[in-house]
Amino acid sequence: MFNQGGLGGSTFGSPGATVGQTTHNPMKDFEVTSPPDDSISSLAFSPASIPQNFLIAGSWDNNVRCWEVEQSGKTIPKSMQMMQGPVLDVCWSDDGSKVFMASCDKQVKVWDLASNQTMQVAAHDAPVKTCHWVQGSNYSCLMTGSWDKTLKFWDTRSPTPMMTINLPERVYCADVDYPMAVVGTAGRVIIVYQLEGKPQEFKRIDSPLKYQHRCIAIFRDKKKQPTGFALGSVEGRVAIQYVNPASPKDNFTFKCHRTSNTAPNGYQDIYAVNDIAFHPVHGTLATVGSDGTFSFWDKDARTKLKPSEPMDQPITACAFNHTGHIFAYAVSYDWSKGHEYYNPAKKSCIFLRSCYEEMKPRASS
Repeated sequence: MFNQGGLGGSTFGSPGATVGQTTHNPMKDFEVTSPPDDSISSLAFSPASIPQNFLIAGSWDNNVRCWEVEQSGKTIPKSMQMMQGPVLDVCWSDDGSKVFMASCDKQVKVWDLASNQTMQVAAHDAPVKTCHWVQGSNYSCLMTGSWDKTLKFWDTRSPTPMMTINLPERVYCADVDYPMAVVGTAGRVIIVYQLEGKPQEFKRIDSPLKYQHRCIAIFRDKKKQPTGFALGSVEGRVAIQYVNPASPKDNFTFKCHRTSNTAPNGYQDIYAVNDIAFHPVHGTLATVGSDGTFSFWDKDARTKLKPSEPMDQPITACAFNHTGHIFAYAVSYDWSKGHEYYNPAKKSCIFLRSCYEEMKPRASS
């Protein structure tokens, strides 16, 4: 853990935040310096193609920030770029040289980190909710999903999309792990795409969740075929779905991000699952919620590995670095209770946790 090895598994200091009896940083994790000024929508670590760990965050203050994360847990702010509206998603190019930023201003820009310049590379007729870099065997492109009910694929050198796919509803969440993409829309529609050759619809899946989709993540354990994804909803529930299940019993849902102490009338407080991330080595997963907690899970053993203490605000986004040693999570208001519950005295934060051991799957007996 932190006082033994580093975030990356070598030298180490102790977490920088001084922690009293507070819910600001109850897990005593490393706090990222100079965090965003508004709610944080998305986090992404640099890919395995570059040796250092860089973290980017998109937020509702229209900015995307980049930090270098040192082995000691110290974070160094590197740069920042601005969009013309709140940033809803961020992603990296495969070689780690560029960052893509999707915004409510209906466009996606590429940020070239070497020159520190930005350029528009995608456009929609409504806010762009998701952006993902597709690194295929015979092509690479940017996939964008919007509230204009389209999915578009872009060669970033051209102002017109390579392909536009019309969807039944607005895009709420998406994930890509070549050769698969999965998109969740309003109206609880789930569409799986196969990306090999050229993107095309593979399957539509009836949602196992009764309420609005909030987040989706593809399994990162490719050796265990068949592959699938985890889907989170506003109703404190996650579905584990296989694209081609060997047995219908392989698919299941579980409750999370709910108060454990039920009231006398039997009701629980139920919170949205805001983000899901799979560990790149162990294949286990993390969920974060509007209740201000994160939890680590082993989907194969169907068990919880670790719960967190509650923060003083919702957790809105999370990400693992490419080696699986660092878990980043963003604490900020998610507006789920409306503007009247917004407290400007509570600032947005990003925390970094050494997680490799905690994410190991439960040993099978």
